[in-house]
Amino acid sequence: MNAKYQNLLSEAKKASENSYSPYSSFAVGSAVLSASGRIYLGANVENASYGLSNCAERSALFNAFSNGERNVKAAAVWTRKGGVFPCGACRQVLFELAPSADIIINGSDGAILVLKVSDLMPFSFGKENLK
Repeated sequence: MNAKYQNLLSEAKKASENSYSPYSSFAVGSAVLSASGRIYLGANVENASYGLSNCAERSALFNAFSNGERNVKAAAVWTRKGGVFPCGACRQVLFELAPSADIIINGSDGAILVLKVSDLMPFSFGKENLK
């Protein structure tokens, strides 16, 4: 396992224990590493009105930003199954709030995959498109 991100992925796994996922039974945890060195956690939180649910990645990013962080270095995503990537909404939020961050995914084979946000969003839409 990539030693650089082993702790961050372990924190994401811990965060998944706080998932509220009574409908999908699919717990997801995320851990965001800021430039200050602090780690912010998030878990997916579902709602019977599915559109009101929030993913772990966005929960962790919003947690970091709500605490004043503006420079995210990495975001880890952990699921029991492994090999699961951020959804489209999370990719868009990652692109805006953490455009140069490493994205760490636990693989289904026990290895980890490290990507850049740009790998997840090759044809992105951002604030520069609004000018």
